[in-house]
Amino acid sequence: MSDRRSRWLRRGNGCLSLVFRLGAAGIVARSQNSDLPPTRPAIIAEVIGAQLSRTVETIQRLPAGLDVRSFYRIHLEGDALPTRLIARVDPEPAASSDLEPIRSLLAHHQLPVPARYASAPGLELLEDLGDQSLELLANRIAVDRRGELYTEACDLVPRLQRVPLPFERSLDAELITSKARKWLDWALPLAFGRRASPAEQTITHAAFDRIAQECARAPKRLAHRDFKAANLLLRPAGPNQPAELCMIDLQGVFLAPPEYDLVCLLRDSQVALPEGTVAFLCERIRSELPDAPGREEFLRRFDLITVARVAKDIAHYLHAATQRGDRRYLPFVPQGLANLRAAARRAGERDGDMARLAEIIEGMPARFEITPESAPETET
Repeated sequence: MSDRRSRWLRRGNGCLSLVFRLGAAGIVARSQNSDLPPTRPAIIAEVIGAQLSRTVETIQRLPAGLDVRSFYRIHLEGDALPTRLIARVDPEPAASSDLEPIRSLLAHHQLPVPARYASAPGLELLEDLGDQSLELLANRIAVDRRGELYTEACDLVPRLQRVPLPFERSLDAELITSKARKWLDWALPLAFGRRASPAEQTITHAAFDRIAQECARAPKRLAHRDFKAANLLLRPAGPNQPAELCMIDLQGVFLAPPEYDLVCLLRDSQVALPEGTVAFLCERIRSELPDAPGREEFLRRFDLITVARVAKDIAHYLHAATQRGDRRYLPFVPQGLANLRAAARRAGERDGDMARLAEIIEGMPARFEITPESAPETET
């Protein structure tokens, strides 16, 4: 086997990037990462050979997110298209985590999603859209171009909401209550150096109950559920096809109020957008939504959903740092807290239950100091 086809291990941006090269004995790897099953690349190569009649040249593990799924970039031998694929590997495959049939449904309705080439239990082989996420681009491109891309992203929301409802899975009171529990168990103890007091628990649950009631009264429309900038990739231009934003991470799609995906995108803790941009995009897209909510109704729900969504996001970032040692998301906590404070303050001006929660949030520090001793005493 030549040096070019030897296997190697490399590190970049603080993340382990493992590249498997194909040798006579198949795909193998010598890794210091015990969480990487050496059989997984071999299974991927076997599925590609059996279903696509293609030979794998390299398989590279991509940096992990906060969930349990793994992703690999596959380079195929030869010049035939596709030359690259993404393997999505789910160690605990279940109906709730499946991409299909939701990916096919969205593709049928002409929404931009990755093409599917092959599959096996727990494995999806998908179009490689590249690495240019809206999150990455937002911090690198000119303001005018960023505005164009965010306008394009917002335009996907009414298109998604016009898809006929395929199921009844929805943002319900139980799910919103789970966000309150995570906030109480994973965030407040780190903010105040103690468990949430009984009063803080009562105030938080009352506020989240108020959010659940408002969401229950709202129209239900199809929502991506995690429509943030990191989950929108700019598909490169091709023959007779301009570059376009494509949605990934589709398995969580559910029914939610019409503002939900816009909250995910415009109150994303991982991208700081000017308030003027957020206000312009909200007003621009509001009348384009199938339900065309009135301005006050839209803004009321937008702020309430922001409180629930961003509180959960912050809790997840802190939980990853304290329980898993994954500190990659800690730099996003200050922006998340700023979004949360502002939304809670506006919601509090309309509702007493939200005002009491806003007081608690106002008392939290702008930054959290995370140390090995910082883990909360209890979890849910």
